[in-house]
Amino acid sequence: MSQSEGGAGGFVAVIPARYASSRLPGKPLVDIAGQTMIERVWRQALQSRAERVVIATEDERIQRHVEALGAEVVLTSADHENGTSRLAEVVKRLGLPATTRVVNVQGDEPLLPPALINVVAQSLAEHPEVAMSTLAEPISDLDTLSRASVVKVVRDTYGRALYFSRAPIPWQRDAWSDQGPLGSDARAAFDSAASGWFRHIGLYAYRASFLQEYAELAAAPLEMMEQLEQLRALYHGYRIQVEVTDIEYPAGVDTPADLERVRHWLEMQS
Repeated sequence: MSQSEGGAGGFVAVIPARYASSRLPGKPLVDIAGQTMIERVWRQALQSRAERVVIATEDERIQRHVEALGAEVVLTSADHENGTSRLAEVVKRLGLPATTRVVNVQGDEPLLPPALINVVAQSLAEHPEVAMSTLAEPISDLDTLSRASVVKVVRDTYGRALYFSRAPIPWQRDAWSDQGPLGSDARAAFDSAASGWFRHIGLYAYRASFLQEYAELAAAPLEMMEQLEQLRALYHGYRIQVEVTDIEYPAGVDTPADLERVRHWLEMQS
């Protein structure tokens, strides 16, 4: 491991890859235009400025596959409740120094732009007072704002997260009814304040020391309600830096329909 991994010049990218998936079993090993999904994610991460790219999996089939590609892999416990706790095990197993920046690259995002990995890692380097950094992009339409599958984030004046929610936050009090941000009046209000809403992008950078601390934190009531693991950090008083990016962030693969969409997109590019 390079000594610069703990400083501003380099970081470690870790790709959690679970074989089990209720909506798409064996997801990391599905074929996407001649490459498995995990291979595509790994190759995208290799194009970032990461000095080390590690795949973390609980499954020996994935381990054998990525080792054949030449990837570094850590076989982790199958009992982790989320990707963050899996990263904590990787940090411990690899003996990473406390100041090492670790970027969590989701294993189901084969189209992830490498530049976004660099942005979130650089944000953490520039903000030594925070434990985590992540990304967001402006929400440009009411339909997106209203969908519970789209996580919203509100930031303070320093760009730190105040809250994450599946609800449409902040709430336009004088324009939206009890039924939500719907109707022509609501759309007019949205258009007049279009800079007020942001979609959270689920790409994180952590300090290795925080990952070890996170593994010991009790689950938070807000986290359980929203089903958003980053709320555990906020609930326990940790700061999260949120950078707004204009780099397009393609949706990941969560369902068979998502898989076909990505396959079709790649076919159109070839």
